[in-house]
This record gives sequence, structure tokens and C-alpha cells, in this order.
Amino acid sequence: MTKILLDTDIGTDVDDAVCLAYLLSHPDCELLGITTVTGEAEKRASLASVICKAAGRDIPIYPGADRPMNGEQRQSIAQQAAALPRWPHETDFPQGQAVDFMAQAIRAHPGEVTLLTIGPLTNAGLLFSKYPDVAELLAGLVMMGGNFDETGSEAGRIEWNIACDPPASEIIYRAPVRLHRSLGLNVTQRVMMSVDQVREKYTAPLLRPVLDMAEIWFAGFYPFITYHDPLAAATIFEPDLCAYQQGTVSVDTTDKPGKTIWQPGGPEAPHQVAMAVDVDRYFEHFFHIVGEYKGTQHG
Repeated sequence: MTKILLDTDIGTDVDDAVCLAYLLSHPDCELLGITTVTGEAEKRASLASVICKAAGRDIPIYPGADRPMNGEQRQSIAQQAAALPRWPHETDFPQGQAVDFMAQAIRAHPGEVTLLTIGPLTNAGLLFSKYPDVAELLAGLVMMGGNFDETGSEAGRIEWNIACDPPASEIIYRAPVRLHRSLGLNVTQRVMMSVDQVREKYTAPLLRPVLDMAEIWFAGFYPFITYHDPLAAATIFEPDLCAYQQGTVSVDTTDKPGKTIWQPGGPEAPHQVAMAVDVDRYFEHFFHIVGEYKGTQHG
């Protein structure tokens, strides 16, 4: 079993909900807890609770920071909270304890926990600032964040999770984690599914509340899902879904706040960045895991 802490901004882009459903379905995932981040963090916790209840799972959920460490709040509303009245969910969560919970879980399992961040990095930045020892206690840090395309159509685009809190993001890239992996727009933008495909394929019981949240996303944003976050999660269990390069990542916090600066390096460089993905194999893996989930394999 792979121990995972999930830090998420579920409630804006629907790929967070898809990612959580994947983790809850995976037979090798021991989800230790969920922390939520950015605006309306408590509503985001309730949305995470919807999917946990649909899976028949009791997972600790902690609302975290609802404002960045520094600068303006760029993501103040959890739009998919409009689905909450239609699904059972918790509304009472521990307050002001998310970062402490993360540290306790990592310290309780030294060398075993992978921290998966799929939202703005405020909680993680606060974690490494308050408890600097925990970075070296992680098995790994896997992030959906950044953009490492220097030449293609996405070149120069600043990725949202990094841009929502550049100072926190810079803290994260300085953290001495043994496996420090980033899945950026240069790879995740290749993994997409149209609204018609989603409606056809999201038939598994656990995906029903996800589809409800997706309909809010489709109506207000885009007629497709880009699998940014679920791809990051999948590489924890199937790392060879992607090809990687080692190098060094830093974050611009002044001229172009949130821009990731990528310097390729040798095998000893601190950061691993995804550079290619097998899209067909990814979707085969995703629907194998989620489609076979019966709600019993985790007890």
C-alpha cells in the first residue's frame, strides 16, 4: 500500500474530483487524509466528503489555508459547491489544523508518505515553513504544477497552481525531498476528454457525483476535462506512464510571478519533470482502476 496525503483545491476545475475518485478506487492507495486549499476551503472539504461518502470511505478531511501566503486571492469561489445539496456530505471539519495534521501524518510514517499537491501550494508552503524537518521524511512530493515547455504552443504560459501563490511555490521547490516530481502543462494538456466522452464513460457509481460536478464545469467553463491532476496521481503508481528529465526548477516571484524556470541537469539534480505521456495507456489505466472499484477493497 502506498500512503498518500492529498492537498487539493477541489471545487474549481473538475479534475480534482476525478483525481480523488481515482485515489479512492486504487487498491494500492492508502489515503491518509485530505487537506483543502484556497478560497472557500471549507466548501471544498464538503465536496471532498461527497466523493468519500460515495466510495463508502471515512477519510480525515481538513480545510486549510483559504488565502495565499502573500498577494491577492485569485481563486475565491468553489463553483462546484452548487452540487452539495444533491449529495450526502459532512459539514463539520477541524479548523486551523490542516498543516499540523500533514506534519503529524508524515512524522508518523517516516519515509513512507507521498504528498500529492493538485492545487495552489499554500498549505504545502506553510507545512515546510513551520515544520522544515518533514520534507526529508517524505517518500516523495508529486505535484501538478508548472509549465516546462520552452518551444511549443504552451511555451511561456504560467500555470495556475504555481501562480496562485508564487512565494509558497518557491518554498516547495527549495524543499529537500528525495523524489520531487512535477507534472506540468506541457504534459497534462495532452490528456483530454470531451464532454460527450465523459458523459458516455462516467458510468461507474463513484463517478456519478463527479459527473454532477463536471456538468457545472462544462456549463461555466469548458466542454472538456483535462486530466491534469489524475495524471499526476497515476504516476505515483505507474511512473512509466510518463517520461521524465532531471533538473532544477525555480519560481519567478517578481517579474512574471508564478513562471517556472527550468534548467535541465544530470541524474543528481533535485527535480524530476515530466516531458512526455502515453495518453492511450493512461486512459486504459484510469478506467481500469475506477471502473473496477466495488467499494470494498479498502475495508
